Amino acid sequence: MRFLTRKTDMVDADRALAGRAQPIPTSTTHDVLGTPLKPPFPAGHETAVFGLGCFWGAERIFWQAPGVHTTAVGYAGGFTPNPTYEEVCSTQTGHTEVVLVVFDPARTSYDALLKLFWEGHDPTQGMRQGNDVGTQYRSAIYWTSDAQRDAALASREAYQQTLAQAGYGEITTEIAQLAPDGFYYAEDYHQQYLAKNPFGYCGLGGTGVSCPIGVGAGAPPPAPPARA
Repeated sequence: MRFLTRKTDMVDADRALAGRAQPIPTSTTHDVLGTPLKPPFPAGHETAVFGLGCFWGAERIFWQAPGVHTTAVGYAGGFTPNPTYEEVCSTQTGHTEVVLVVFDPARTSYDALLKLFWEGHDPTQGMRQGNDVGTQYRSAIYWTSDAQRDAALASREAYQQTLAQAGYGEITTEIAQLAPDGFYYAEDYHQQYLAKNPFGYCGLGGTGVSCPIGVGAGAPPPAPPARA
């Protein structure tokens, strides 16, 4: 049997931790927006799930965005049901840290959220983000509809071209369907962490390369900055 030797080794389903049947207790209300963290959400609203490194800083990016009804941090993309933070950090669950974003499509768009996602981190780093190393920090988009899937794939292709012009390598972002009940809420103290701890750790750093989503047809994308 092969055992994990590095934090960047992905566990498989047979060796993942068993988890538990009951959800981990967490907050019910958004500490900044004052909205419910859990469904039911308002009619007509949509959900999106993004992983872009440590979820403390990632969540703040999205709760500040126009048209966002609520956000919550949690775990997705792995095998262990209702994992704890410590279990996810062990890299034995297969999950990555993610942000659930509930948004009003009449006030914003999935493309607008994708732009925030791509520009909010470096999607070329594989099983890490900055100094945070491990499978739980991998870049990921978990789509909840065919339209989201198509938009995510198109945005990755467009951003890859722009990143390559700036000297970056291949995007390593995982793009996959969110499994039914595949988002697991993180513990209470993680929710809106940087609002509760304004000087807390945020390990995110973007590339400085603008994502060309929303550039009009026939108009050239903005010239990317040269990579240092």
